[in-house]
Amino acid sequence: MKLNQFAFHQVSSEQLYQDLVNIKLLDESDKTLSSLKLFQKLIAGIFPEYHSLSSCLEALRYISVDSQHTLADIFNTEPFHLSRHQFIIMVLQLLKFEIGIDFQMDNAEAFYQDCGYPKLSFDQINDSETLLRAFYLLLNLRTKNGMNFLDDLANRGFFNSFFDAQAPHFVFFNNRVQAVFDASKTIREIVYVESDLDTDHDGKHDLLEATIFRPAATDRGLKVPTLYTANPYFKGTNDMTPSLHNVNQNLQPKKAQIIDKAEIQATHTLAYQPIGAKASEENHDTEISAQAETVYSLNDYFLSRGFASVYAAGIGTRHSDGLRTTGSQEETASTIAIIQWLHGDRIAYTNRTDHIPTTAWWCNGNVTMTGKSYLGTLATAAATTGVTGLKAIISESAISSWYDYYRDNGLVVAPEDCQGEDTDVLAIDTFSRLKDDADFQKIKAVYERQQQALTVGQDRDTGNYNTFWDERNYRNDVKHIQCAVLIVHGLNDWNVKLRNPEKLWRALRAAKIPAKIFLHQGQHIYMNNIRSIDFNDMVNYWLVDKLCHDQKNASDADLPKVLIQDNVTPEQWHHYQDWCAESAPIKQFYLQKNRLTTKPKPTETQSFIDNGTTDFLKHNQTEHQWQNALLSQTSEYQHNRLLFLTDPLTKDLYIDGNPIVTLQVAVDSTSGKLSVMLADYGIARRLQAQPSIVGRGALQLGFNNLTEDLKEFQLETHPSPFKLITKGHINMQNRRNTWSNDVIQPGNFYTVRFELQPTHYHLLTNHQLGLIVYSTDMGMTLRESRVQSYTLDLNASRLEIPYNK
Repeated sequence: MKLNQFAFHQVSSEQLYQDLVNIKLLDESDKTLSSLKLFQKLIAGIFPEYHSLSSCLEALRYISVDSQHTLADIFNTEPFHLSRHQFIIMVLQLLKFEIGIDFQMDNAEAFYQDCGYPKLSFDQINDSETLLRAFYLLLNLRTKNGMNFLDDLANRGFFNSFFDAQAPHFVFFNNRVQAVFDASKTIREIVYVESDLDTDHDGKHDLLEATIFRPAATDRGLKVPTLYTANPYFKGTNDMTPSLHNVNQNLQPKKAQIIDKAEIQATHTLAYQPIGAKASEENHDTEISAQAETVYSLNDYFLSRGFASVYAAGIGTRHSDGLRTTGSQEETASTIAIIQWLHGDRIAYTNRTDHIPTTAWWCNGNVTMTGKSYLGTLATAAATTGVTGLKAIISESAISSWYDYYRDNGLVVAPEDCQGEDTDVLAIDTFSRLKDDADFQKIKAVYERQQQALTVGQDRDTGNYNTFWDERNYRNDVKHIQCAVLIVHGLNDWNVKLRNPEKLWRALRAAKIPAKIFLHQGQHIYMNNIRSIDFNDMVNYWLVDKLCHDQKNASDADLPKVLIQDNVTPEQWHHYQDWCAESAPIKQFYLQKNRLTTKPKPTETQSFIDNGTTDFLKHNQTEHQWQNALLSQTSEYQHNRLLFLTDPLTKDLYIDGNPIVTLQVAVDSTSGKLSVMLADYGIARRLQAQPSIVGRGALQLGFNNLTEDLKEFQLETHPSPFKLITKGHINMQNRRNTWSNDVIQPGNFYTVRFELQPTHYHLLTNHQLGLIVYSTDMGMTLRESRVQSYTLDLNASRLEIPYNK
């Protein structure tokens, strides 16, 4: 078990003592105590459930410090002395590990080290300075349940004396804000923020419902930072299955045309910071209590630490005005309207009809946006406006360009498990105003026109990049970002593919905008409940610096800039200075018949037939079953692809960045598409695709607060023969770029060069790197019913692999 700790940092003796005073474990006067008296006070303080010395001593008798002594024995022994070995045995039990089950007494130190805990710098504790530093470390160590020990104490009532303070305040320990607020007394209310939009064309500004969860302490004068999640799904979704586009059709040839990119660049008609009217005076009243539940446990984690949470579904959602426009500038404007209200720059009302203004008087004006997928996408969009008050975003599994979500190099390409979806379908899914028929009937006609506009603009006929997609490319406006950025993404996410965070990361790097990126081995998931990483603690440390006016810290320097989970060794995380570095070395591979080699040799052509759709549909396979079959060396679809394999590797290879393929290819028709996969071939127990639950409800988010399942990526029970590394697709007519079309003459050879999706992948010695070239991707592209023949000129084809030395 690894309990990696990146958030913990060493502090000065002065801050260490002050932190212990801040949490009321010590008083200023305790500096004069003997080491034994100091030890007794510290030990008694970490058992908040016991309210007398006798009951506490009884609890200490259950904790061993060696084979002959308990913690109760040490408690009253003068002179005070605790060896490192005794300290570790005591600490491991306090962290909920069990002797004889998790570790043995004689190997306690080795177990401590294997958990990844910080190294101990002492051999024995017999003076006050060493004792204080040792206990400070203990409070920061992570328990078997994933949270740090001080959070565990908070869940047991350690901070309850703070709950009813007449002058509530934030408490900081190791530069992280602590759970000193009673989450069970959270105030839940709703307001309606007025935007500058009129997307439903009713002649009135669109009102946007915002749901607020704030600490009761705000009613006693505390001003707090806010975590804001723009969540289009928050007010419900609709069945979009009947609206899915038919993908069982042939790719049509496109008219040859060369277009200058300037011709399709979108005009930004919205000001970057539109400001509506402000409330003339501060109004503390609201009229509607929120019934909805929170949706992201990271936000709930900060509720008990005094931060407010705000959720808003945006235009076109239930109890708000407007229409869904999937990624448009109007959607971005509706997102930042909430931030402007929180910062004091926009008006909101207590209900939809009376126009009674209300302010976010409880907010200190500092906002962070959080959320995954569409939620993280809107955080990215908001950041590119430079809106005042937005101090940071945590953008998880997020889209940075909608073209890179629904298209790939001139092809209509679906997100994983979403065949037939597009911007118009997603707009139907999130248009929760449809749930209230009386409301919907008022805007039905304009809604239908808006849906038609999405269908036309997205242009499924060509799959080309156009003005519609350029408007929805947030990377065009990276230069406007004024906040800190944390990108979080799964290396196996085939819903929001990795080109989205990679291109954003490159743009942030070029613009010199402060940013960090964490890449886990998951698919389209959150990572805040993964046991092997202290994600919540890192975010806590980072956000204190961004959101708390008087608590600047060194989190930018202390926390890893790039943190990547290893795909071979469970629970191992690597930290780097960059990902997809421009200076990454390149390893060249050349194609021979069924082989990838590092030296070019004269060779021949190789062909494959694209006619697998019939078998796929006839056998009623899932898209995942089809992909596994195609990757198999003994595939039932062997005639539908070419497989090129390296010899077994003589040393490990860390692929890092965008693999690039160059293919000299001919097709026997006037249209054609190419798909390429890279795969790891070799019998091995690999990490499972989804993390397993290792502690159901084990991660408690504060006293009287919600719980979260604790998860971890574990090795497969049985070895597997291969694993997909990455893939990519291209329309052969878009071999110049994504917005221009070149002609295809049947039987003529053309050079096609394109990037696969970026990755970071650890390929082991004795494994083989496989390149699979095929055409129809049953899970992502249109599915051809016709038979097409493709031929590769292997002499002019190659693979370029960027790697990390």
